[in-house]
Amino acid sequence: MLKTLLVTGGCGFIGSNFVRFALNHHLAENLVNLDKLTYAGNLANLADVASDPRYRFVKGDITDTALVRGLFEETQPDAIVHFAAESHVDRSIVGPGDFVQTNIVGTFTLLEAARAAWGKETAQRRFLHVSTDEVYGSLGETGRFTEETAYAPRSPYSASKAASDHLAAASFHTYGLPVLITNCSNNYGPFQFPEKLMPLIINNALHGKDLPVYGDGRNVRDWLYVEDHCRALRTVLEKGIPGQTYNIGGNNEQANIDIVTSICNLLDELAGPLPSGAPRTSLIRFVTDRPGHDRRYAIDATKIRRELGWEPQTTFREGLRRTVAWYLKHDGWLQAVLDGSYRDYYQSMYGERLS
Repeated sequence: MLKTLLVTGGCGFIGSNFVRFALNHHLAENLVNLDKLTYAGNLANLADVASDPRYRFVKGDITDTALVRGLFEETQPDAIVHFAAESHVDRSIVGPGDFVQTNIVGTFTLLEAARAAWGKETAQRRFLHVSTDEVYGSLGETGRFTEETAYAPRSPYSASKAASDHLAAASFHTYGLPVLITNCSNNYGPFQFPEKLMPLIINNALHGKDLPVYGDGRNVRDWLYVEDHCRALRTVLEKGIPGQTYNIGGNNEQANIDIVTSICNLLDELAGPLPSGAPRTSLIRFVTDRPGHDRRYAIDATKIRRELGWEPQTTFREGLRRTVAWYLKHDGWLQAVLDGSYRDYYQSMYGERLS
C-alpha cells in the first residue's frame, strides 16, 4: 500500500471514478485530490467519500507552480496519477489556448515538481500520466494502435495531449523520473459530463430532444468501461515498468450511430417509449461533421495483457446497460450539471462561489 497518492483532476469523470476505486481498494493510506474545478470538475461526484479520513481535496490549478511544488513538499506523495486535462475535441477547436495551458504547461509543472521533490530517491515512486488514443491520429478500416504507432494528432486537443506525452517520456529519459504513460480508448460510465456522446444522447433521448449525430454516424471508437480503466491504472501503477507506455482498450469497436441506436432501444425498454409512442430512434438527426473528425480509433491492448495480466472484464452490452441505468437513477445529478446548480454544492461546503 502507498502511503500517499496524489491524484490530479480527481473531480472529473475518470478521475472521480478512480478516486472512489482507489479508496475502496485501499491503494493508499492517504489520497490527495488536486482539482481546479472547471466546468467538468464536480465535487458532488465524490460526495460519498468526502468525509473519509483518508481523503483530502485541494482546489488548485496544475499550472500554479508555487501551489504544486508546495503540495509535493507538504504531502510527499509516493505516486501521482495525473488525469487533469482539458479533454473535449469540440471545445479545443473553439478555444485551443486552454488546452495548451492545462495539458502542456500543467503537465510540465507537475513533472518538474515531482523531479524537485523526489530528487534521486525514485525507486519506490511512480508518476502515472494518463493519456488518450487520439494522439495516434486516425485509422483506416483495418489495423489497431500499438505502443509503437507514430503520433499523428489531428485536433488541438490531441496535439496538446501528444505534447504532454512527449514531455513525460522525456522526463524519464533525461532525468530518470519514474514515469509511466497510458493511452486509453473512449471511456464511458457513471459521472461523465454531458457534453460527451453517451450522456448527451441519454439526456436528450430521455427528454424527447433531437439526437445530433455527426456526418454519416459511421465514425468508429473503441469503448472502455470506466471501472475497467481504473483496474488497468491500478495494474500499471503496481506492476508497470517506468519509461514504458501501455495502451488500454476495451475491445469494443462501435460506430457512433450504433451507440446512439443502442441507447435509444435501452431507454425505450427501461423508461418506456416517448409520449407520442414513437421509438426514440425517431429523434436521430444527422448534422454537419466537425472539422478534422477522425474516422476510426482502435486500441491493441496486447502489451498490457501479456506483460501485466490486465484485460477488460465488462462487455459492451453489460457496460452500456449499467451506464443507461445509472443515468436514469441519477437524473437529478445530470440536471444539476446541465443547469449549473451543482456548483451550489461547492458554496455550501466551502463558502465561496466557483468562477
